[in-house]
Amino acid sequence: EGLLEKDRRDNRNIGAHGASDILGRVPGGGPVTLLTHCNTGTLATAGYGTALGVVRALHQRGSLSRVFCTETRPYNQGSRLSALELRHDGVPVTIIADSAAAAAMRERGVQAVVVGADRVAANGDVANKIGTFQLAVAARHMGIPFYVAAPSSTCDPTLASGHLIPIEERPGTELTHLGGVLLADPEVDVWNPAFDVTPHELITGGIITEWGVFAPSEV
Repeated sequence: EGLLEKDRRDNRNIGAHGASDILGRVPGGGPVTLLTHCNTGTLATAGYGTALGVVRALHQRGSLSRVFCTETRPYNQGSRLSALELRHDGVPVTIIADSAAAAAMRERGVQAVVVGADRVAANGDVANKIGTFQLAVAARHMGIPFYVAAPSSTCDPTLASGHLIPIEERPGTELTHLGGVLLADPEVDVWNPAFDVTPHELITGGIITEWGVFAPSEV
């Protein structure tokens, strides 16, 4: 029960710090349009969420215009989980295909990207759901701040860089099949990593923890 309360408290602090930092970068102080990836909310944490905690904090302040949720293939955590949570809470949310993220940044006025993390290396490199790296690259090109929201317990000082983070590879059938229906050549080669590593230099907004927002070099 103590851990439950600590996680909820840490998540709310993450949300507050992230919301304040994002609003401080936006002319006029908002409202803002965000983009997020995978699920980082009440279904992924003890409550409130990390990246979705930032979304919730902005919404509670009346400073959120809309959040775009990537579908997050192949298990669709964004559409099945994040969008469900946000709809439940009355947060304005739009689902987009993973491959529409860069277009959404350009065409739909995305002002910040906020994602979670499974592990943060000592140099600030971050491992997260596959697709995070390409979001960071697109955000950098578009000049959009890219944030990672995670409790300090996610930081692993024993790993010098993200190159040392082990990456799980999932069964190829997750990509070639949908609901038991074959969608591809049954003999085709498949590479299906579950995570990727985002280099610290692409985390232009900062790493949001329960203690505040830090540059990757400060981890």
